[in-house]
Amino acid sequence: MRLPLFAVDDVIKRALNEDISYLDTTTDYLIEEDAMGDAYLLAKAQGVLCGLEIAMRVFSLIDPAFTFQAQKQDGDRVEKGERIASLHGHTRALLKGERTALNLLQHLSGIATATAQAVELVAGTGATIVDTRKTLPGLRSLQKYAVTMGGGRNHRYNLSDAAMLKDNHIDAGGGITAAIGKLRGRVGHMVNIEVETRNLDEVREALAAGADIIMLDNMDCGTMREAVRINEGRAVLEASGGITAATLRAVAETGVDIISIGALTHSVQAFDISMKYGR
Repeated sequence: MRLPLFAVDDVIKRALNEDISYLDTTTDYLIEEDAMGDAYLLAKAQGVLCGLEIAMRVFSLIDPAFTFQAQKQDGDRVEKGERIASLHGHTRALLKGERTALNLLQHLSGIATATAQAVELVAGTGATIVDTRKTLPGLRSLQKYAVTMGGGRNHRYNLSDAAMLKDNHIDAGGGITAAIGKLRGRVGHMVNIEVETRNLDEVREALAAGADIIMLDNMDCGTMREAVRINEGRAVLEASGGITAATLRAVAETGVDIISIGALTHSVQAFDISMKYGR
């Protein structure tokens, strides 16, 4: 999977405009304009790499003469102390682009690492780890890409991808049955309908109304096991809400199909990577 350059470039250009403005006071007065240099990226922790080409694009946009050699690729597991890539270009460009490149690389690698850890925790259960729309504004495509590099899958990208009846939609739409019936009469044949449920009575109602996907929202494991039994494979069951590393395996073992985790994108810890000047 590769992201289109137009999506990546928009994010990078906004970040560079924010960081550099018209002048890098330190670099532009310290380093001669034609000076060339080398640098390398170093992993300072163990995890899953993501965003290397995005980070390298930062330097390419500043310096057309920039080149790099990758020792690792997106999706690779890296160990503390391993070199990730070797960089060569104008010294000014290397110094100016460092922070923006690392911000993106560290954040996306943090998402990929957290996703990989979640995927490992549910291995063998049949449950799939997915993200949510709880992404940082402007970074959704990059963050969802990072989830896939960690072995997870994407939930809907935006509101156009599927019909999803959350609690407020249900309350505003006259209840589960009425809301599903209204949607069925209007959406195209390619559109799935997901319903958020809060208890087993709502699960039964959603099944009777023909929901394609049923979200089990903030239910305990016992309730989710009963929902799986009631469902009998008719709808895809998604567990969501308050799921942590400590509870993830138990949730997966209830028999649900999907586990969505907003924390993969909205509160992930950055993966520690640094850039060192020189060879």
